Amino acid sequence: MRFPILPTARAAWLTALAAPIAIVIAATAPGAWLVVPAAAVALLVLVLLDGALAGRLEDWKAAAPADCEVGEPFKLVVVAELAGRAAGSPPEASIAVDSRLESDGRIEMLLNYNDTDEMWEGVAEPIPVRRGTAQLSQIWLRWSGPLGLGARQVTHPLEQEVRIWPDLSPIRSPELQNYLRDAQFGLIARRIRGEGTQFEALSEYEAGMDRRRIDWKASARHTKLYARENESERNNQIIFAFDCGQAMCEPVEGLPRIDRAVTAALTASYVALKGGDRVSLFGFAQRPEVMTPFVGDTRAFHQLQSAAAGLDYHPEEPNFTLALASLTSRLQRRSLIVLFTDFTDSTGAELMIESVGRLAEKHVVLFVTIEDAELNELAYTEPDTLDNIAIAITADTLVRQRRIVLERLRQMGVDIIEAPWDKIGYRLIDSYLDIKRSGAIG
Repeated sequence: MRFPILPTARAAWLTALAAPIAIVIAATAPGAWLVVPAAAVALLVLVLLDGALAGRLEDWKAAAPADCEVGEPFKLVVVAELAGRAAGSPPEASIAVDSRLESDGRIEMLLNYNDTDEMWEGVAEPIPVRRGTAQLSQIWLRWSGPLGLGARQVTHPLEQEVRIWPDLSPIRSPELQNYLRDAQFGLIARRIRGEGTQFEALSEYEAGMDRRRIDWKASARHTKLYARENESERNNQIIFAFDCGQAMCEPVEGLPRIDRAVTAALTASYVALKGGDRVSLFGFAQRPEVMTPFVGDTRAFHQLQSAAAGLDYHPEEPNFTLALASLTSRLQRRSLIVLFTDFTDSTGAELMIESVGRLAEKHVVLFVTIEDAELNELAYTEPDTLDNIAIAITADTLVRQRRIVLERLRQMGVDIIEAPWDKIGYRLIDSYLDIKRSGAIG
C-alpha cells in the first residue's frame, strides 16, 4: 500500500513567504542567486523527511449506525492506528456522504489519541435533513509529521449505508408516555364510560350529570332516574393523508414540512392504535404514491413507520382532485381523514378547496397546516425602507389569502389545525380525541 507524501498548508505558506525574499536577493545581490534554489531544495528535503516521520497507517475503521432518524444526530466514528509516528498535529478524516447528511456532501473531523486503546479516534454527529438511504462512499485520512511540513494521505472506499427513518422522538418522550399512562384509555386502552355513542351500562342519575343522558324509559320502569353510560367509539378508520408536493418540501426550522407532518402523524397514529382504532397512511403528489392497509394493533406500528419512510419529496404541484377522489373510492365506510398540506397560490387553493369539500360530504376531515412564522414576521414587522414596504405588503396579502382559504374550509365543516411545527403533534392528538368523543366518525 502506498502512502504518498504531500506538502501541507504550512509548507505552502513558507514557499509563498520565501518568494519575495528570493526576488529581493536576486535584485540586490545577483551573485548570491544560488541561495534561492538551495533553500528550495532544503525545504523539499524537510517536507520529505517530515512526511517520513509521520509514520504509516497500520489499520483503520469507520463505524456508522445502520439506522437513524431525520432531524436527530447520530454518531459517526473513525478509528486509525498509526505506527512509527512522531509527535505532530492530530490526524484528520474526511468522509464523502449523501446530501441527506450534509449539504456540502462532506463530513470532516480531527482524530484524538486514545491512551487506553493506543489509537486515534474521531467522532462526528451529523444531523440528517431528509429521509431515505444515505451513502457513505469514500474516506480520506491525512496525518502530518512533527514539523507540519509533510503529510501522508490515503483514500479508501467505504460503501456503507445509513437508513434515515421518520423522527419518533415524540413517541418515546416521557410526556407522551405519561399521557398514555394517565389519560382516558391508559397504556391498555380501557373502556371509556360516560362518553361516546355506544351504549355500555345504566347508572343512577346524580346531580351534575348531563340531563341528555337520562334514559326515560328505564327510569319509568324503575321509578328512579337512570342515566346511560356510553362507551367511546372503537375500530374507527383514521387515514393520515400527506401532500408530498413542492410546498411541503420547503424547510421549516431545518427540516422539510413533510417530515414535520410525518412525525406528528406517527405520534397521533400511536395514540389512535392505543385507543383501539385502525390507521392507514396515504401519500400523493401528481398522483397517489402510497396507500397502506389499515393497521389495528401497536405491534404493527412498524408498518406505518416503514410506509412513512417511503414518502418521497416531489418538486411539483400536487393533484388534489385525482388524489382525494382516489382516496374516496377506496373507503367503504365513514372515516376520519387527516390531511397534511400547505398552499402558496390562490389557483391551487381553489382546486384544493373543491376536492376537500367533496371529501367532507362523506367523511370527517381534519385539515392540518404548519404555521408560516417567517411569512407572519414579514407581514407584521414594521418596514423601514421601500423594499421592506413592498415585502410587507406582499406578505400581508399572502397571509390574508391564507386566512380566507382556511375560513372557507371551516364553513364547509372541515376542522382546522394551524400551529407551529413543534405544536401540531399534540394539537392533532387533542383534536382526534375530541372528534372520537363526539362520535362523529362512526
